[in-house]
Amino acid sequence: VQLVESGGGWVQPGGSLRLSCAASGSIFSINGMGWYRQAPGKQRELVAVITSGGSTNYADSVKGRLTISGDNAKNTTDLQMNSMKPEDTAVYYCNANLGGSGWWGQYTYVAWGQGTQVTVSS
Repeated sequence: VQLVESGGGWVQPGGSLRLSCAASGSIFSINGMGWYRQAPGKQRELVAVITSGGSTNYADSVKGRLTISGDNAKNTTDLQMNSMKPEDTAVYYCNANLGGSGWWGQYTYVAWGQGTQVTVSS
């Protein structure tokens, strides 16, 4: 399974960006997708996740500014980022929690995208 992100770039404080992620390959099922970010010198952290049922969860630092959405039919997720702040600067990674099926039964695993740089500065 491959996850491909797009939409990163540079934006001024207060501006907006939209990230997109598409999953492709041999997909049995997707339980949820999400976005994580990693700033220089910091650990990777959760930004937002969405389940296949549409439930969402956000980091406190982005609530009210960032919105995650998903399309189960297309195996995609988007992250709309508004009112952006310099502290949003990071590499953003798409994540998918996937389900598989083998002769031994069903299992879950995680896939990651390659990351896309988001820079917020004036």
